[in-house]
Amino acid sequence: MQWVVLVLVLSISGSIVNVFGEAMMINRCCNERLANSSTKPYPGVSSDSGRFKIALFADLHYGENSWTDWGPAQDVKSEIVMSRILDAEKPDFVVFLGDVVTANNIAIRNASLYWEKALSPARNRGISLASVFGNHDDMAFEWPSDWFSSSGIPDLVCSEENNMCSSCSFEGTSRSQLMINEIENNNLSYSRCGPSDLLPGVSNYVLPVHHSCQTNNDSPPLVLLYFLDSGGGSYPEIISNAQVNWFRTQSSHLNPKMSIPELVFWHIPSLAYKKVAPPTSSQQDRLFSGGNRKHCVGSINYETVDPQETELGIMDLLSSRPSVKAVFVGHNHGLDWCCPWRNLWLCFARHTGYGGYGNWARGARMIQITEDPFSLSSWIRMEDDTSHSHIYFDGKAFDGMQLISDLGIHHVLSKFWLHFCVITTLDVASSNSQNQIYGF
Repeated sequence: MQWVVLVLVLSISGSIVNVFGEAMMINRCCNERLANSSTKPYPGVSSDSGRFKIALFADLHYGENSWTDWGPAQDVKSEIVMSRILDAEKPDFVVFLGDVVTANNIAIRNASLYWEKALSPARNRGISLASVFGNHDDMAFEWPSDWFSSSGIPDLVCSEENNMCSSCSFEGTSRSQLMINEIENNNLSYSRCGPSDLLPGVSNYVLPVHHSCQTNNDSPPLVLLYFLDSGGGSYPEIISNAQVNWFRTQSSHLNPKMSIPELVFWHIPSLAYKKVAPPTSSQQDRLFSGGNRKHCVGSINYETVDPQETELGIMDLLSSRPSVKAVFVGHNHGLDWCCPWRNLWLCFARHTGYGGYGNWARGARMIQITEDPFSLSSWIRMEDDTSHSHIYFDGKAFDGMQLISDLGIHHVLSKFWLHFCVITTLDVASSNSQNQIYGF
C-alpha cells in the first residue's frame, strides 16, 4: 500500500510539472511571437484634444449558456452597450478588465472565438485596446446538472474548426492561448503575455501613454498603465509575491523618482477594498453616508466585496508610491464606487456585459487624462447615455496625508478639498434611482 501511495503521489506531481512546463512553453511562444511582430508606437494623447480617454469594459461574460437562446441574446445586448458607449464617448483606448468570456459555459475547444466577438466593437471602430484576465476566462467547463435529467444533453452546435469526430470539446482554452490569439489576430491590441516566471499568471505588463509631442517610444511617458493578473479560474485568486517583486522592479526602473503618474488595473478586488467598502444597504440614500464612506463616490452598492484570497504585499507597495493614483477592478457586478484609501483611490468599474449575474443597468467607467494642465478624472457612462459619479483629482492631492486608516478616517486636511471635486449631477436628467449619485 505504501508503494501504491508513493507511485500515485509521484504520478500526480509529474502531471503538475508537465502541465506547468507546457504553460511555460506556450507563454514563451507568446512572447517570442510578440517580439517578432512589427513594433508599433505606444498610445498617446491626441494632439487635437489634448487628452487620452480610456473606456473600461468589465465582466462581459461572452459565451455564457451558449447552447440556449438566452446566452447568445445576452452577447448581442452586450455588444449594443459597448457600441453605444464607444460612439458617445469616442475613447482613445479600451481596457477589457477581465471575465471577457465565461469559459465554464463554453463547450467548444477555442474560447478565443467568443473573445474576439467581445473585442469586436472596439476593433471595428479602430480603437486600440488591452486586456487583463479574470477568474472566468479560463475556468474549467462546468457540466450543468440538468443535462443529466430526463431531458438529457441538448443539441450543441460547435464550429467545424473545433469539432473532433463531429463532437464538441470541453477542454477549455488557457490564458496564454487566449492571449496569443488576441495578439496575433488584432493589430490594435497592446496586450502582453508577460514574464514566464510569473506563471500561472498571464497579462502582467506595463503600457506607457505618450505626450502628444512625443515621436518615439524612448521618451518619458505622460502616464504608466500597469496590468496585473489577479488569478482565479485555473489557479487561486491572488496576486503573488513574484508579481509584487516584478511590479517593484518595473516601477523602480521606469519611474525611479515617482514623478510619472501610475494607474493600475486588475480584475478581482484586493482585501483593502473590503476594508474601505461602504456598508451595503437597500436604501440608496444611505449608501455613502457616515465615517469614511461619505468620501466614496458611486451609484450602486448592492453587494459585499468579494476579494482575493489573501494579500502578499501588493497594496503596501502601491500605497508606498505617491505616483500610484488609483487601482481599477471589476468582478463585483453590483458595485461601481470609488473610495479613498491611504494615498490612492480604489475604484470599481461598472458591469458592462449582459452575461453574468445582476439586473442593474449596464455601463462603463471612463478615465480621462488631460495633458496641459495635467489632470486625471473619471466617471460612469451608462447604456442609456447618462453619466454620473464624476471625479476630478489632482496628482498632488494626497501628498503627506493619511486619509484613510484600516479603521476609518483619521483626519482630512483642507488641502484635500482644494484638489478633489465630485460633480453630483447627471448629464441627462433621469428618474432612475440607481443612477442617482451619492458622494459628498
